[in-house]
Amino acid sequence: MAKQARAVQTWRSIVDAAASVFDDYGYERAAISEILRRAKVTKGALYFHFASKEAIAQAIMDEQTSTVEFEQEGSPLQSLVDGGQQFAFALRHNAMARAGTRLSIEGVFLGGPHPWGEWIDATARMLELGQERGEVFPQIDPMVSAKIIVASFTGIQLVSEADSGRADLREQVAEMWRHILPSIAHPGVIAHIKPEGRVDLAAQAREKAEREEQEARIAAEAKEAASGPATDTGSRSGGAGLRGGGSGRGTRAGQAGDRGDEEPAGAGAAAGGAA
Repeated sequence: MAKQARAVQTWRSIVDAAASVFDDYGYERAAISEILRRAKVTKGALYFHFASKEAIAQAIMDEQTSTVEFEQEGSPLQSLVDGGQQFAFALRHNAMARAGTRLSIEGVFLGGPHPWGEWIDATARMLELGQERGEVFPQIDPMVSAKIIVASFTGIQLVSEADSGRADLREQVAEMWRHILPSIAHPGVIAHIKPEGRVDLAAQAREKAEREEQEARIAAEAKEAASGPATDTGSRSGGAGLRGGGSGRGTRAGQAGDRGDEEPAGAGAAAGGAA
């Protein structure tokens, strides 16, 4: 089991590192040597999991499609909007989403499925569900509209990247929906749709980061409080360890070693795959 867990971790490290390299350089300029450096694995370990750079790129494109899921309950159109905003957020904060998108746009199909195929199919299914629930006009062809939505999102995120480094992508995607919704949905439904999405993902991420920081601070204070009395007791009991070069110095050295082993976690990611 431990060996299997290490293999999974190695695979994850390679894919995450490759995503950051493809995001930075694109497919053609991405070097295996740079992927190895960022993943901190050997060439043998990489080729044990992946036969080629193409195979790594395909894994990233496959990963991207699993980032976003559409809610089946409630309004199908609002679910589409929320999914698109979730992906827009991922493009700003998740190298996996950016790398997958860049590979798709560069035409790195690698003999696999259409890079936007799953996204288009999922969008079409939500539009069909919208028709069943009376949100979407019955005369609309779900597949045609799905392709227009996916193509519009893809173009808008490229323009936003050029304009602001995607800083305004949430607003641009909301504007896209304000233009598309009147052509596919009943006016009474549109009035209840939030083009910016029901959840402010940036605020949610900030709250999560603040909560994790607070939890880490509380844990550090608890650890310091627990270790404090033991050190004081040692000093009052004669200080043999401190003066005699024994346990006192050893304890301090051990604590320093523990701190040295701690490294900040790398960037995550999140989200990618549908609008």
